[in-house]
Parts: sequence; C-alpha cells; structure tokens
Amino acid sequence: MNEAGARLMDLRCREVINVQDGTRYGFVCDAVVDYATGRIRSIVIPGTARLMGFVGRREDIIIPWEAITRIGDDIILVDWSPILPRKEKSAAT
Repeated sequence: MNEAGARLMDLRCREVINVQDGTRYGFVCDAVVDYATGRIRSIVIPGTARLMGFVGRREDIIIPWEAITRIGDDIILVDWSPILPRKEKSAAT
C-alpha cells in the first residue's frame, strides 16, 4: 500500500472491513505516526461501548499499516489476523 498520498484526514470516517472474514471493525478515528519519518504506522478504530456505555469501552483496535490492502472512497479493506487476548481461567475451573 502506498502511503505517499494517504493523510489522516483522508482516512478518518472510513469503515474498516477485514477481507479474510468480513468483520466490520468500525470507523477510523486516529492513526499512529512515526514522527521521525512522518509515516503512518497504524490506524486506530475506537473500542465499542460495553453495556450501553455505562461500563466503559473495550480497547481500541490498532491495525498495522501493512495490513491495509485497499483504501476506497468510503471503506478501508484490511487483510489482518488480530491477536486476541487470552481469557483467564476462573478459580472455579
């Protein structure tokens, strides 16, 4: 993916969809930038609200720039396998 023409303002408010399984992650709200090089390192999608927002939010989803396969007018396609956190075993098991 060529990032020369990509600017954060161009990426914001575009829905991110995974081409592997069709997962719709949400809309880009921010990006992680390497200030030494000026390159975008990853895009950020805000975590979803838990229990209608009363319990806070899940962690933001951070997708590396290299996972982006296509940037369209209103969507961003990614080929990405997220690393899911392990569920901790309860004391009862």
